[in-house]
Amino acid sequence: MNEPIVFKQSVLVRQLVLIQVLVPPILAIGMLYGLAHAYDWNYGGQLRIVGVLIAILAPTVFKRPELSTLTILPRWGTIAFSLVFRWMVLLALLIAIGYLTKTSEDFPRRVVISWALITPIPLILVSITVNEIVRRFMLASSNIRTAVVAGYNDVSQVLLKRIQADPALGLRVAGFFDDRSAERLGVAAGRELLGGLSGLLGYAQTHRIDVIFIALPMRQVQRVVDLLDELRDTTASIYFVPDIFVMDLIQSRTADISGVPIVAMCETPFQGTRGVIKRTMDVGIGSVAVVLLAPLLLIVGILIKLGSPGPVFFRQRRYGLDGQIIDVYKFRTMTVTEDGASIQQATRDDKRVTRLGKFLRRYSIDELPQLFNVLAGSMSLVGPRPHAVVHNEEYRRLIKGYMVRHKVLPGITGLAQVNGCRGETTRLEDMKARIEYDLDYLRQWRPTLDVKILFMTAVQIFGDRKAY
Repeated sequence: MNEPIVFKQSVLVRQLVLIQVLVPPILAIGMLYGLAHAYDWNYGGQLRIVGVLIAILAPTVFKRPELSTLTILPRWGTIAFSLVFRWMVLLALLIAIGYLTKTSEDFPRRVVISWALITPIPLILVSITVNEIVRRFMLASSNIRTAVVAGYNDVSQVLLKRIQADPALGLRVAGFFDDRSAERLGVAAGRELLGGLSGLLGYAQTHRIDVIFIALPMRQVQRVVDLLDELRDTTASIYFVPDIFVMDLIQSRTADISGVPIVAMCETPFQGTRGVIKRTMDVGIGSVAVVLLAPLLLIVGILIKLGSPGPVFFRQRRYGLDGQIIDVYKFRTMTVTEDGASIQQATRDDKRVTRLGKFLRRYSIDELPQLFNVLAGSMSLVGPRPHAVVHNEEYRRLIKGYMVRHKVLPGITGLAQVNGCRGETTRLEDMKARIEYDLDYLRQWRPTLDVKILFMTAVQIFGDRKAY
């Protein structure tokens, strides 16, 4: 779940958060005026109009969470990446407005370019500084909230571990309430178990408890309803923790449909702006790669044509996003082009592999035509590797959760590949390990993970002994 429990918020903390909201527009306007003065640019009213546009657009583009639902304070790297991306969005909007109003040529390029390149630096530094100040105030002892949990079970124990592992949540769990005895639960007397559920209300009132988590099984619906009714006589925030969260969830989060609450149990990580970021990275990096590698692609194509009879490219049907069949392209490295009901995986010293094909497969050059799949939108640079349709149909019956990997676009490389899971899968365990890495990718995706995988792929190309 992405939305954490809210911190206690003093007036000072609220003022600091407000400063976070105001930093981007104030800094952007200040830098523009400063550079205009440095370059002796004085356009009077036009400069003020740009300042007004920034003041209007920046708060929306750099929008922070509402004060009442303040999220966990982000890390420095997350702040920097988010600010650079949002800064690019702001520049794009200003450029579009300038183009539509035919005023873009009225502004000196050196001022605009300097402003566009320099401003993100102080913006990131100031934002990180303010964020660190906010973090220190929010994690101060006076802002730590005290919580208790109704129910001692697997769900509540997982919740406790997550809270203890993340100080940024600003929570301290005082203990648990459960109608079962400490001996039955295997808990040392007086250590974590504070009493039965009937004593929860009194404890919350006398110990100024801020948060109460109800982690009772969903089958005890009536007990949950009764407990909620009793706890209305407190000022504590109350949260229900459904026991579905002991399951293996993919990108779980809560939402609502016209006011009806729902829980996402298996969803793609590329919803909303995350999908835009992912696609922008694919198109940007993919386009640059195609331009730089064009001479190599041409030379390899000619060598394949001259080296053995058959087409230059090998096309095979594979499963893509949401299980839709796509055509994946590779340089032909074998004397055969199998794409039927029975496909034999390549093995070490496979007689079907051509002499040139061995070299291409050894350094993964045969995969480069998939860059065109990326630009066309049927693949991504990073994601679960697509398997032949016949292999998909085989393994989806043998491996639980196999098809979940198709919630995202397949990739040229992936988390499984940089962790050694590539090449022939002679055992079912080999494929299970690959699938587990694919699902981990869906669980923990962030833009920096893609960059890390691409870097690791480039490094491993020259030392991978499983490529044959």
